[in-house]
Amino acid sequence: MSATIHPTAVIHPTAQIADGCEVGPYCVVGEQSVMGAGCKLHSHVVIESHTVLGQRNEVFPFACLGGKTQDLKWKGGTTWVRAGDDNVFREHVTVHRATSDGAATVIGSHNLLLIHAHVAHDCVLHNHVILSGYAGLAGHVVIEDHAILSGFTAVHQFCRVGRLAITGGCSRITQDCPPFIITEGNPSEVRALNKIGLERHGVSEEAQAALKQAYRILFREGLKMSNALTKVEAEVAQLPEVQHLVQFIRSSERGIGK
Repeated sequence: MSATIHPTAVIHPTAQIADGCEVGPYCVVGEQSVMGAGCKLHSHVVIESHTVLGQRNEVFPFACLGGKTQDLKWKGGTTWVRAGDDNVFREHVTVHRATSDGAATVIGSHNLLLIHAHVAHDCVLHNHVILSGYAGLAGHVVIEDHAILSGFTAVHQFCRVGRLAITGGCSRITQDCPPFIITEGNPSEVRALNKIGLERHGVSEEAQAALKQAYRILFREGLKMSNALTKVEAEVAQLPEVQHLVQFIRSSERGIGK
């Protein structure tokens, strides 16, 4: 099945559009961009240069993927946006290319970016991430699998949001959000274990109980974080989820909001 391209669309001669793609009215696909099989661009979509989409991505009107980095440190060169499969980019979403020559802003697979969500240069989104309306990521942010950023969440550059974490609406994230936990507020604070998220994703009752115990030690006993981590390793069952939580906190460069 060949690609379907509306006659008003503008496609750069070096762009690659795979079979089964749909390119709607007034779309623009830029230089050296790639659309994998089954991608769909609704009307008025801009795919700028050096943007690679995997298979079955869907992009809604007025989204712009692959715009030049807004980072003033950009000194030229070729930078990229690379996305996996089955992502949805809703209206007015923006995703910018990386800053350093050869680098990429990376979006994994099965992610949902809702209206006006923004992904800045050099960010990395893993898989099954949801950015709700008007959520914004500054440069070099990392979002792990199954994390949810609620509406109007603003994430400071170089922060991380852990696996199965969730932020509250209008949160200002200036430090790392630990996995499996709800972070909310301005300034943001750790609020509670993401119990509903854990249940929905089939995390075992044993692991949930261990995470609950770890959460209390880390965030409710008033211990210095290094001492709390040592206590978690000594007293809590070292299941994979607990190990991931501990390692995430130990590797934090921006610190963990408490």
